[in-house]
Amino acid sequence: QHEGQSPGPLSPKVERCMSVMQSGTQMVKLKSGTKGLVRLFYLDEHRTCIRWRPSRKSEKAKIVIDSIYKVSEGRQSEIFHRHAEGSFDPSCCFTIYHGNHLESLDLITSNPEEARTWITGLKYLLAGISDEDSLAKRQRTHDHWVKQTFEEADKNGDGLLNIEEIHQLMHKLNVSLPRRKVRQMFQEADTDENQGTLNFEEFSVFYKMMSLRRDLYLLLLSYSDKKDHLTAEELAQFLRVEQKMNNVTPEYCLDIIQKFEVSEENKKQNVLGIEGFTSFMRSPACEVSNPLHRQVHQDMEQPLCHYYIASSHNTYLSGDQLLSQSRADMYARVLQAGCRCVEVDCWDGPDGEPVVHHGYTLTSKIPFRDVAETINKYAFIKNEFPVILSIENHCSIQQQKKIAQYLKEIFGDKLDLSSVSTGDPRQLPSPQDLKGKILVKGKKLPCSLGADAEEGEVSEEDSADEIEDDCKLKPCFSNGATQHQVESFIRTKLESLLKESQIRDKEDPDSFTVRALLKATHQSFNVNLKQNLDTKEGGKKSHGRSLMGNFGKHKVTARAHGASDDEDQQHPPGKEPGQPHRLARRRKTVKLCRALSDLVVYTNSVAAQDIVDDGSTGNVLSFSETRAHQAVQQKAEQFMLYNQRQLTRVYPSAYRIDSSNFNPVPYWNVGCQLVALNYQSEGRVMQLNEAKFRVNGNCGYVLKPQQMCKGTFNPYSADPLPASPKKQLILKIISGQQLPKPPDSMLGDRGEIIDPFVEVEIIGLPVDCCKDQTRVVDDNGFNPVWEETLTFTIHMPEIALVRFLVWDHDPIGRDFVGQRTVAFSSLVPGYRHVYLEGLTEASIFVHIIINETYGKWSPLILNPSYTIMHFLGATKGRQLMGLRGLFSKAPRAGTAEPGAPHVRKRSIGERILRRTASAPAKGRKKSKMGLLEAAEMKDSASEPAELKDKDGVVRRPKRSSQARPASMPVDRFLMVELPCPAEDTAQEAKGEEHTSVQM
Repeated sequence: QHEGQSPGPLSPKVERCMSVMQSGTQMVKLKSGTKGLVRLFYLDEHRTCIRWRPSRKSEKAKIVIDSIYKVSEGRQSEIFHRHAEGSFDPSCCFTIYHGNHLESLDLITSNPEEARTWITGLKYLLAGISDEDSLAKRQRTHDHWVKQTFEEADKNGDGLLNIEEIHQLMHKLNVSLPRRKVRQMFQEADTDENQGTLNFEEFSVFYKMMSLRRDLYLLLLSYSDKKDHLTAEELAQFLRVEQKMNNVTPEYCLDIIQKFEVSEENKKQNVLGIEGFTSFMRSPACEVSNPLHRQVHQDMEQPLCHYYIASSHNTYLSGDQLLSQSRADMYARVLQAGCRCVEVDCWDGPDGEPVVHHGYTLTSKIPFRDVAETINKYAFIKNEFPVILSIENHCSIQQQKKIAQYLKEIFGDKLDLSSVSTGDPRQLPSPQDLKGKILVKGKKLPCSLGADAEEGEVSEEDSADEIEDDCKLKPCFSNGATQHQVESFIRTKLESLLKESQIRDKEDPDSFTVRALLKATHQSFNVNLKQNLDTKEGGKKSHGRSLMGNFGKHKVTARAHGASDDEDQQHPPGKEPGQPHRLARRRKTVKLCRALSDLVVYTNSVAAQDIVDDGSTGNVLSFSETRAHQAVQQKAEQFMLYNQRQLTRVYPSAYRIDSSNFNPVPYWNVGCQLVALNYQSEGRVMQLNEAKFRVNGNCGYVLKPQQMCKGTFNPYSADPLPASPKKQLILKIISGQQLPKPPDSMLGDRGEIIDPFVEVEIIGLPVDCCKDQTRVVDDNGFNPVWEETLTFTIHMPEIALVRFLVWDHDPIGRDFVGQRTVAFSSLVPGYRHVYLEGLTEASIFVHIIINETYGKWSPLILNPSYTIMHFLGATKGRQLMGLRGLFSKAPRAGTAEPGAPHVRKRSIGERILRRTASAPAKGRKKSKMGLLEAAEMKDSASEPAELKDKDGVVRRPKRSSQARPASMPVDRFLMVELPCPAEDTAQEAKGEEHTSVQM
C-alpha cells in the first residue's frame, strides 16, 4: 500500500499496472488540427501525477492525479470525433479529463494492452482518492509535499542535498534565516557517515527542526504546566476551554494521542509531545470550519422558495460565450460539484435532432439527447435533492416534441410529480418531498387555451435574445470571411483580453469590464478583417464585417455599467433611430407544443416585466442581472416578500462574453433563490458561491434565514434587524505557514521572499460588508507571525461570509497569494488553521471568539470601516462635516446615462470603505511609495491625510473593492450618516436617531 493512497493492499494486477506506468509508455498525444505528438508518458514515483517528455513546459508538464475528473475509454472525446472514423483503433484510445474546465488529454497507445494497463491503473488511483478520509489525505499530501520539495532541491539528482542546495531551498520556501542558524540545524540533522550532505531521512529531520512552531509550543507549555508534553487530562482541558468542545471523554483524548503522537515512548505513557500536538492542530479536527457542516444538517422540509439553490448558467460551455466548446461532461461536473439547477439551450439541429449550444455565437453544438443522458446519469450521485432543468427553448414544434419524448424516455419516473403533495395548494413542495425528482423549468401553455390544443403561443424572454441583433454572430459567411478566419480573429483578441484580466487585481470584479472586451473585439476585428479581405478580394465588398455587425456599439456601454433597461430604451448619443425597441422585442412570442408544456409543473418560467403577485404558485421569475439590479435598487423589500412565495432566477448579462460573473450578494440579500453563475469561470465569485453552499453538506440547498422567509426588513438599512442580537467576531491572526510566492510572480521561485499580510473581509448585508488587515511582516513566507486582533460586528450572521486573503506587499501595490472563504455560521471557536484553497501546505493560524452583542452603537465602535471614520472625525471635525454632507447627498442626476463618459471619479466614500492593501511595514521608508499609491494621492487632493494606527500601519483611504454594479451610488453602501464626536453625547441625550438610511 502506498502512503494511504488506497484501501487495502494492492492486487498483483494493479501493482503490475503501476510499475508499467512508472517506467513509462510511448503514446501519441492527439491535438486538434495537428497530426499528434509522440511523447513518453509516465507516473511519477509518488504516484501523484502523470508527466511527459519532451516538453517545453519542463517541470510544469504534469497532470496531478487529484485533478483528474474521469478517464474514458475509446474514441469518446471531441478531438477523436474530429478525426476520420478508421484512423485509430478504438481499443488503443483513451482520454483523461482534468482540471476545472475538463480539459482533455487524448492518447493513443501502440497496442490495446498498453491502453488497458493505463486505464486500469488510473481508475484504481482515482478510486483510492475518493475513498480516503480527510486525515489520511492531509497526511498523504504533506508527505508528498516534503518528498517533492526534497527532489526539486536536489539539482544534480544524487539523492543528497549539500548546504548550498539547502540555502537555495530556503529562498524558494520564503524563509529568511541567518546562514549561521541554517548551518547549525544542518549539522544537527547530518548524522550519518556521509558528512556534509543530507539524505531524505536527514532532510526530514532538518525540515522538522526548521518548522518547529513557536506559537504551538507556547500553547502546549501553557496547558502542560511548563512540561514539553500534554497528559490526556491536560489535553481534555485544552479542548474544553480553548476549542469549546463538549463531551470530551478520556477515551477521545487517548485516541488522539495514539493517532497523532510520533514517539513510541510517549505513546506508551499516553502523553502528547510537540510533534504530535502540531500534527493534531494541523489535522481536519482543528480546521476553521465546522466538520458537522460537511453533512446535510438543515431542515429540508420547508417550501422550495425558502432555500438558496446552487444554479449554473449556460452549463454546457467549457469557457467563453463566443467560441468555447459545448460539452455534455460539464453537466456531470457541475452536478457533482453540488449544483442543482442547470441550463439547457435547445436549438433545431440537423436530421430533426435538437442540439444544445449558445445561440448566435460560434460555440460548438452537442446533441440534446447526450445532455439528457449525462444529467440522468449524474444528477443524484452525490445527493438525492431535486434537480431543476432550466430549458431555453428555441426549437420548432417538431423538435420540441423530440425534446419532450427524450425527457420522458430518459428520465422516466423522475419527472412524475403526481405523488408530490404539499397539503397547501398555495405552497411549493420541499426539497425533501422532491428527492430524486427532476423539475423541468420552462414555458407553460396558458390556461385560456383549450386542453385539446396541441400547441399555442407563449412570450419569449431568454438570455440569448438579450444581445442586440447587430451584435449576434450569424453564420452568414458568403463570399466574405470563412468561419475559420472569423474564429481566429475573435480567439486571438479574446485570449489577449482574458490574459489582461488575469493580470489585474483578482479581487476587483469591476476592473475588467465586458464593455472593454466587446469594444476591443469589435474594433480590432473589423479593422483586421476588412484589411485582410479587401486585399484578398481585390477591394470587393466583404461580408465579414456584417457578420460581426457593430459588435459592441450602442447600448453595450450602458449595460456593462449596470444601466437600467428604461435608459436602454432612450437613444444614446450617436445611436441611429429605427433600431428595434427593447420592450417591443421583449414581447416576442414563440410556438410551444403541449407535450413540452405538460412536463412543467412547479417551475413555470415567466417574464420579469415587473414584480407582480397574482397569488399563483409555481412561477419562476427570470431577471437578467441588469433588471435584477434595478429591482433590488428600487424595491428591495417588495422583492424579498415576493421571494417568500415564488422562485426568482437571476442570470448574467448577455454581454459577459468572457463568461465572467456578476456579484451575487445583493440578490442573495433580498432572498433570490436561483442566482445562476458561470461555473466554468474561476475566481472570487465562484469562491463565494462555493463557501455559501458548503454550509449544508454541499447539497445545493441552503435554508434562508428565518427573517427572510417571514416578515420583511430593509437590507440596506443601517440597522436592518434592531430586535435581533448581533454577533461579534474577535479574530486573532496569529501566524502563517508555508506561504508560497504569488502564483503570477514574474521570477517564479527565484523571486524575492514575500512580505505577507492578511486581509479579512466580511461579505453579507451592506451594513456588514467591511474589511480589515494585519501589518506586513518583512521577508518571511515560511512562518510569519502577526499576533494581531481584528474585530467585526455582524447584523445577519446567517448569510455572512468571511474571506481570508493573504497578500504579498510590494512597493507598487500588492500581489495575491491565496484565499479561503468560509460561511460565518461554519466558523468554530478556538485555535484553528485556515488552509488556503488550492495550495498544499499553506495556512494561517488564528484564534476565534464569537460573542452575542446588543445595542445600537456597537457597529460604530466595532466595525473597522466605521472606526476609521470616527478616528478621522476625532482629529478633523471640520472634514467630517464635509464627509457627512457627501453621504447624505442624493446621487447626481444622469450619472448612469448611457451616453455618459465611462471614467468615474472615485468618491472619498469609496476610498474610505476600501482599506488599502499597500500598507508599508514598520520601519519602511515612506519614499518607497509606489506609482499606484502616488496616483491615489494625486487623485485625492481633497482627501484627509494618511492615518496611522497604533502599530504604525498606514491605513490610507482608498476606493471600495465592494463588488457592486458600477452605476450604483456608493452612498447606498455606506448608508450611515455619522454624527460628529463632539455632538454624540448631546444627540444621544436628546434621543435623536442619526443612523438614518440614505435610500
